[in-house]
Amino acid sequence: MKLWQKDTPLDARIEDFTVGDDPIYDLELAEYDVFVNLAHAQMLAQTGLLTHQEYASLKEGLISIHRSLLYGTFKIEPGIEDVHSQIEKLLTEQTGDAGKKIHTARSRNDQVLTDLKLYFREQLANTGDQIKALFEQSIGQAERYQDVFMPGYTHLQVAMPSSFGQWFGSYAENLIDDLQLVQQVFRIINQNPLGSAAGYGSSFPIDRELTTRLLGFDRLDINSIHAQIQRGKSELLCGMALASLAHTLNKWAYDICLYNGQNFGFFTLPVSMTTGSSIMPHKKNPDVFELIRAKTNKLVTIPQQVLQLIQNLPAGYHRDFQLLKEIIFPAFQTMNKILDLMIFAVGSIEVKEGLDEDERYLLAYSVDAVNQLVTQGVSFRDAYHQVGQQVRSGQFRKPANLKTTHLGSIHRPAFGKIQEKMKQVAEEVDMHKPREILQQLLD
Repeated sequence: MKLWQKDTPLDARIEDFTVGDDPIYDLELAEYDVFVNLAHAQMLAQTGLLTHQEYASLKEGLISIHRSLLYGTFKIEPGIEDVHSQIEKLLTEQTGDAGKKIHTARSRNDQVLTDLKLYFREQLANTGDQIKALFEQSIGQAERYQDVFMPGYTHLQVAMPSSFGQWFGSYAENLIDDLQLVQQVFRIINQNPLGSAAGYGSSFPIDRELTTRLLGFDRLDINSIHAQIQRGKSELLCGMALASLAHTLNKWAYDICLYNGQNFGFFTLPVSMTTGSSIMPHKKNPDVFELIRAKTNKLVTIPQQVLQLIQNLPAGYHRDFQLLKEIIFPAFQTMNKILDLMIFAVGSIEVKEGLDEDERYLLAYSVDAVNQLVTQGVSFRDAYHQVGQQVRSGQFRKPANLKTTHLGSIHRPAFGKIQEKMKQVAEEVDMHKPREILQQLLD
């Protein structure tokens, strides 16, 4: 069944090509389409476009469909174009003429837009939860290894002293920035396009503010053309949030792969987290982190992939947008898996202690030696040259009684302040409230 079907049947090859993989991805939208239908039907009833009896039968039918989704029995039947057609078909079978009226005062354009926004909201909320869980693992490791020396590097050369606590804490704080971006994308997406129809509104006396409240949106996409322009823009913003997070996780995974190698030997990974070799019995390969590195490299390209689809398109709907699902849906699924693994893996890392006794890292203290001379009254330039001469002559020795005092330094990492920072950011946006509002539609 196709809602737009004319008297002349569509060529089978054209149909197969245009439908594509939509029925697969549409199953992800089925529950959200039920919620959108429930809100739309209630609005139609309150504006007099449906009778209360028609609305009651539609609500009963939609709740029945929602139940089938929970039980896993809902399917898109062969020959049915998409999830929206399937739900309308089921409603018409159950309620008769009332089912035929459900599409009054809307288009598939704004219907799909609204479904997608509900889907993106929930995916972003789940990603936010995982970021917070990974933060807790990382900040826990930071506190555990706060005083364990780790050499810091620039240009992949030993640079200055650091600690494993500071290293874990750096990624924890990075996650706060990623969470903020996820939340801001959530806020932009959380605007209601329903009622914009095909992009130019309708002549029916609909109440768009009502559906905004019923669907848990913060506000309304007011201009109907603007609402349609959000198709593609929402996917782009989600892609940017995922790409930022992927960048953090990519660098983190690379560090772990590098520092796990024998030439560094900073970490010990559990045997259960590594793989072996078919011919080298000693190998403990960090395959999971290598795959995370590879998968996040793919995720950082999502914004570019979306842009390649939506660039150079005029305002209004275009079938090009259908392919956006193939990009953004799997991206969220991949990120969820990566975050689950990182939450599990980061807490299992054990670090090597005593690295500050290794002669290879002696020169990490050269800057501190310079600074110590400066505090004794020597000018910075003279102190720099004095220490440089000691290094070149092989006479440099680690200065005694080193202790940094500034906020965020190796000896004053301020993990409590980082935790407070995360708490403040996490409380700025309640990304689960809209789901609670949606559930009320089933009451």
